Amino acid sequence: MQERITIAKKTLLVPPMLVDLVGNALTAMDGVKFTSLDACPSCGGQVTGHDLRPKRFAVILENGKERTIRVFVKRFYCRQCGSLCYADAPFYPDTRLASPVVDLCLLLSQRMPFNRVAEHLRALGIVVDRGTVRNYASRDFGTIPATELFGLPLPLSLLNLAISTLGREGCPIIGTEALAACGLPPADRAAPRGRGFPEERDQRYN
Repeated sequence: MQERITIAKKTLLVPPMLVDLVGNALTAMDGVKFTSLDACPSCGGQVTGHDLRPKRFAVILENGKERTIRVFVKRFYCRQCGSLCYADAPFYPDTRLASPVVDLCLLLSQRMPFNRVAEHLRALGIVVDRGTVRNYASRDFGTIPATELFGLPLPLSLLNLAISTLGREGCPIIGTEALAACGLPPADRAAPRGRGFPEERDQRYN
């Protein structure tokens, strides 16, 4: 039996199992810490810990209200070039949402208009506005591994994250496990832009 969710006077049929799968995966990330970085991404120099910064992972719907899921990403200081850099985390450069959410936006935008993507995301319990979907769709993030589930394309980054969070009551997921589930840091998917200056990266962690 499918759950009817009415959005903007349109009814979308969304399987509750898929809604729960996505919601549980994203909720499990709340408060997860990413603290590992082998070397400075700019010069390869040795790094030392600096501080821990919050970053928005996703915005979800919970009991009809919006809830921001945040993770914490460690910031490092490079002893060689003096730059500030961030631990490996499941985010693409210059994006304000986690890579599994971006992946889902991109896959859906290949099949439907941006406003419909936003509606489908909301039916799945994820809040992303039409403009943000359009912005992501205009960029090249490379090939996104995906599978079909209940008639919708689901990125493996999100599916693997959901699987990794199953049966973990009292044992929260750790950053390295989340990275592995999301397939990051990417080995074969080039960033659409460079890492940018430290000041620009700071803005993305607000």
